[in-house]
Amino acid sequence: MDNQEAPQHPAPREIPGEPSRDGAPDQNERLAHFIQLLTDDNEGTRWKAAESLGRIGDPAAAEALIDTLWDDDSRVRLKAAWALGRIGDQRALRPLQRLYRMENEEAREIIAEALEEIKRRMSL
Repeated sequence: MDNQEAPQHPAPREIPGEPSRDGAPDQNERLAHFIQLLTDDNEGTRWKAAESLGRIGDPAAAEALIDTLWDDDSRVRLKAAWALGRIGDQRALRPLQRLYRMENEEAREIIAEALEEIKRRMSL
């Protein structure tokens, strides 16, 4: 049996800002979409947008999520804190520490977990 590798074909080139060849939006479009939704009038939409950004994990969302830490809805603030922990961007440390001092005990647990995750990623 021959141990030769199969020939590698170059991946099709994607055009930035254009949907991929399979019709799905590219990462930048998805990111921009969810960042925009962080300012929606509906708190459920803002909450889901923060969760989606945390799952995507792109540091480009960190600034928008940091701004969301001051949302009027506590669920949105905490989901933004969770998302920042998932992203692990050290720019979120001070804002999260400030929010920690302002929130109740239950909320502090979520914020503390986000802070710990960011510090853990920084130490790697």
